Amino acid sequence: MMETAERQQTKPISYKKALENAKRKMGDKTKLLLLEKGWLLLFVGFLLGRAIVLSTMSPFALSFLASVWFVRKDKSFPVMLAVLAGAFSLGLHHGLFTLMAMMMFIFTAAVFKNVKHQQKLLPLLVLISSMMPRVFSFSLLNQLTAYEWMLAVVEGILAAVLVLIFMQSVPLLSPKRYKPALKNEEIVCMIILLASILTGTIGWEIQGASIEQITSRYLVLLLAFVGGAAIGSTVGVVAGLILSLANVASLYQMSLLAFSGLLGGLLKDGKKVGVSIGLIVGTLLIGIYGKGVEALLPSLLETFIAVLLFICTPHSWVKRLSRYIPGTMEHSKEQEQYMQKVRDVTANRVEQFSNVFQALSRSFVQQQQTPPEEEYIKETDYFLSNVTEKTCQSCFKKDRCWAANFDKTYGLLTEVKNDMETGGGPNKILQRNLEDHCVKSAKVIETMRHELSFYEANQKLKKQVSESRRFVADQLLGVSEVMDDFAKEIMKERENHEHQETEIAAALKQLGMEIEKLDIFSVEKGNIDIEMHLTFSQYHGEGPKLIAPMLSDILQETVVVKEEDISPFPNGECFLAFGSARKYAVETGVAHAAKGGGLVSGDSYSTIELGAGKYALAISDGMGNGERAHEESTETLRLLQQILQSGIQEQIAIKSINSILSLRTSEEIFSTLDLAVIDLHDAAVRFLKIGSTPSFIKRGNTMHKIEASNLPIGIIREFDVEVVTEQLKPGDVLIMMSDGIFEGPKHVENVDVWLKRKIKEMETDSPQEIADLLLEEVVRNRAGEIEDDMTVLVTKVDINKPKWAAFPAYQQHA
Repeated sequence: MMETAERQQTKPISYKKALENAKRKMGDKTKLLLLEKGWLLLFVGFLLGRAIVLSTMSPFALSFLASVWFVRKDKSFPVMLAVLAGAFSLGLHHGLFTLMAMMMFIFTAAVFKNVKHQQKLLPLLVLISSMMPRVFSFSLLNQLTAYEWMLAVVEGILAAVLVLIFMQSVPLLSPKRYKPALKNEEIVCMIILLASILTGTIGWEIQGASIEQITSRYLVLLLAFVGGAAIGSTVGVVAGLILSLANVASLYQMSLLAFSGLLGGLLKDGKKVGVSIGLIVGTLLIGIYGKGVEALLPSLLETFIAVLLFICTPHSWVKRLSRYIPGTMEHSKEQEQYMQKVRDVTANRVEQFSNVFQALSRSFVQQQQTPPEEEYIKETDYFLSNVTEKTCQSCFKKDRCWAANFDKTYGLLTEVKNDMETGGGPNKILQRNLEDHCVKSAKVIETMRHELSFYEANQKLKKQVSESRRFVADQLLGVSEVMDDFAKEIMKERENHEHQETEIAAALKQLGMEIEKLDIFSVEKGNIDIEMHLTFSQYHGEGPKLIAPMLSDILQETVVVKEEDISPFPNGECFLAFGSARKYAVETGVAHAAKGGGLVSGDSYSTIELGAGKYALAISDGMGNGERAHEESTETLRLLQQILQSGIQEQIAIKSINSILSLRTSEEIFSTLDLAVIDLHDAAVRFLKIGSTPSFIKRGNTMHKIEASNLPIGIIREFDVEVVTEQLKPGDVLIMMSDGIFEGPKHVENVDVWLKRKIKEMETDSPQEIADLLLEEVVRNRAGEIEDDMTVLVTKVDINKPKWAAFPAYQQHA
């Protein structure tokens, strides 16, 4: 029994797979016959050979042949036969004219086959090949008049224009079509080609219904359903115009097709039924207006046949066609897939670059395998070998010193070298021992002193190379980390937030707001990103007052308005962007004064928004005062801001600035840097003090001192940055200052205690007032004199309280 049930379950699956395989094979065979073998071009050529406009002119056949000859030469001869077959099927006279025109084109093309830029010459060849046979045929039948000349010229010009149109359309029928979408010009050219093909079916009827009318209306239905009102009306106008030129009595058909395409496109939300209703309504209105009720029934028959064909069109065909029409959902999905592939490739390349920089960093940071002790012994051996080469090689006691007493001689000279490195020369006991052991002790000491200068210079150079290697390694590692983070950001896909979208849309509807568009990019904690378009009869701040509190309740996080663009007109579309509010907010005040009350201060300060919820405060004090010191401190902060905003860590950024400032010039350029980076999510603060004065944290009535021992930037090329981490609390006040403030008070033994007392006695908690009062106290203590540049930077950290409180998204009904 179980086996029978399993067989019954597997049979539908196998049938489904077999059906899908059969459909796929049939589609492949159809594509092979129509596109690869070129049967589609032959069919089009046959119909265009029959196409005539204004009863006498036939510009389509020659233009299509010329286009195929230029684009797909391998199919030009079969297409020419198909065009001739279509032309002779319409009439002997028309067939002979088409044959003469083609022979003329082949002759002129052979004459100019070696000319460059044949694409520019092709319309002229078609113009000549169309005019000359037409003039010849007119001259055989009757006398040439101005009207016949005008017809020949118009036909030639029309054929030349159609060449340019068909040259853009024929590649679309090629199996090597690779473009993911059609341009608007290509769509219009393709419509003209299709309408031209339909003129070849004029005269074909089924039970009194014209084939060209059925196919043209079906074409309008299909493209209006796919592309909307714009594409539908365009197809209607173009197809109706060309068909009306072919049959002047059917001029009203242009109005019918254009109106039906427009109405059907507007009703496309009603699916196939809505578009079909648009064509039926258009047929009824224009049909009665055109030829009255007696011509309405055949027109309705043609419409119903077109609607039946349209309803029977497989959805997969419509979906496949939609991928090539800009503005459709399928085209958007196709573009999203393309952008996703581009994004993945870009992320992989960035990740590869990150790995390359990381590998380079490891190669630079690799140290020598030799231990320091062995390296020192090796360097000492080289040094002593240079000394003995100039002293002991010519000495008559060389064998006794270096063969019989090697250990004693080597140890004695090593001790002399060490004493000369540390004290400038050997001590008296060591010098006496050397004189007792060596007959040329004075020369040895003099040579060692001479060689020692080269030895120290060599050691210094090696140290600088090692420091530079470490600096480059840190830089490469920092760049690698930034690029790796960037690759991860690129790889983040836009998540699907259907549940949140439904909940937010329902809440907005309950609030009585009309939402046009809602985009949720991220609902991650601390990184909410939502955009919406709404219409308001009159905007009164609903964004921050109603929508943001409602979003805060739904997402369980404080949400604020980041950006808003309000329409100045009633019922206009307004754009609102919402994001996460920081848990903590900072308020900053600054006070500064230049030496002697001047205008240019050697101190510089900066407050930097680093993104990711980080806020940086920095003070830099250049060496000395005036313009030069101002340039030094400003340059330091400029470099700091650019490097920090690139995403590189604070320690690496400061080391980079130090290396840049110390390597760029031989002059002594020193500057201090006092940096504090506050995380607005948890109020943690990191201090990096480079030669700067202590900072203070005021918490209620208590004061906490922050200091670190780091030399100013630019003094040494390699140093370790000491980082001090503190945890701030709501209401804390951070006071940072330059040395002009810290060292400013006169006749004060303990400046720390004095500053703490002055800050504690202040009755205000406003950062700007604290900065002003502290600067004023220091200046008063100096009897009004400003002997150095002074800068005070005060920041207060507090809970970020939104202006409007959150409220439940849905009202609870009793």
